[in-house]
Amino acid sequence: MAASKDAAVNKPEVAQAAGKQSAANASPKSKGIAILEGLLGKETAPVIPLPGRRVEPPKKAAWQPKWLKKLQWRHAIIGASFLGLVAVPATLASLYMAFVASDQYHSTASFAVRSIEGGVSSDILGMFTQASGGSTVSDSYILMDYILSDRMAADADSRFKLEEVYATRGVDYFYGIGTDLPIEDKLAYWRDMVKVNFDHASGIMQVTVKAFEPAQAQEIAQFIVDQSDSLVNSLSLSARNDVLRAAQDEVLAGEARLSKARAALRDYRDKSQEISPEEGAKLAVQLIGGLEKELTKLNADLSAAKTQMGEDTPRIRVLKTRIGSLEQQISIERQRLGTGERNAVSGTSNSPDVAGRIAQFEELETEREFAERAYTAALGSLEKARIDANNRQRYLALFIEPTLSQMAQYPARLLNSFLVTLGLLFAWGIGVMSYYNIRDRA
Repeated sequence: MAASKDAAVNKPEVAQAAGKQSAANASPKSKGIAILEGLLGKETAPVIPLPGRRVEPPKKAAWQPKWLKKLQWRHAIIGASFLGLVAVPATLASLYMAFVASDQYHSTASFAVRSIEGGVSSDILGMFTQASGGSTVSDSYILMDYILSDRMAADADSRFKLEEVYATRGVDYFYGIGTDLPIEDKLAYWRDMVKVNFDHASGIMQVTVKAFEPAQAQEIAQFIVDQSDSLVNSLSLSARNDVLRAAQDEVLAGEARLSKARAALRDYRDKSQEISPEEGAKLAVQLIGGLEKELTKLNADLSAAKTQMGEDTPRIRVLKTRIGSLEQQISIERQRLGTGERNAVSGTSNSPDVAGRIAQFEELETEREFAERAYTAALGSLEKARIDANNRQRYLALFIEPTLSQMAQYPARLLNSFLVTLGLLFAWGIGVMSYYNIRDRA
């Protein structure tokens, strides 16, 4: 047993030397143990030579590093996937950016939508003149959508022929637009070449246009500015027309109301046969005063005559008759002034008393005066709307003209290469991690 332990720990050379020893020197027990270990497949067991058989020495194994022995097929697959999915595509992308991608130039223009508005008026005229005012932020957002819309892309295509301006340069098929594309694809390419930034705080809008030639980028940027100015003018014209239309409607409504009030007042005067019941009331008061004055004089004459004549004398009877007639007339006039009727004595058509006629007249007169004032205000607002219609309530304030580049700013070659490499590496890492996660859980 001691001989077998020594054979297990020694090197193959020691085992080979031990095999060459004479069989006569080895004990029968150690020979049996050696043969048994050889049958069990122990590599370090000594080989016992048999009679008539030549024992060849074992071949020496080729030397390999320990880390190479531990490698398996999955490691080879992961390495190949790194080369095929990360290294090669990243290298091709870097080479494309460095030697194939075409230079692009940009042109920048900055402008803002401004409004010409006066102070807020508190009268009825200001209600109409301020209708076209308000914030220009909404107009700016409308302008942003218009610049990036298919209408703008179609107008630019009809003006510049986008397929010619952005045609493929050399073998750079990635940044070119292609040929015979529908408007949807042209719109997507247009939004890649045109960028719009809007600052809500200041209201400044910046438009950046990219092209393969600096002059073409400047021309397209100028075209966008001109189209934006036309859109702002059309929006302003539409707002002014709405204000003018509203003012005209108010004038028509005020004119109809005034005509109705005047017709009602004219009908009242025709029925009452007087210009103003107030003037009639003044005349009635004067008449009652005169009758009362005459009645006072007759009562004084009657008192004086009674001191000189008897009750049955003709003078006394005449004075009493006249006094009775005056008292009856005064009562009738007072009744007409208060609750009587205007033609109660003559028996003609009935009419309200003076107080009722004054109340009715004042109501009609008040309606007429208010209708006149509203009509006058409507005429003023219409005139103001006409004046405003001749002015530009909205305008495009361009403070940075489209620039002309002298150096290519796009594409960002180093940045694009780095982003492509980082993206490929990130995707490959996720794939490898997912594989090992599934393998560990399986």
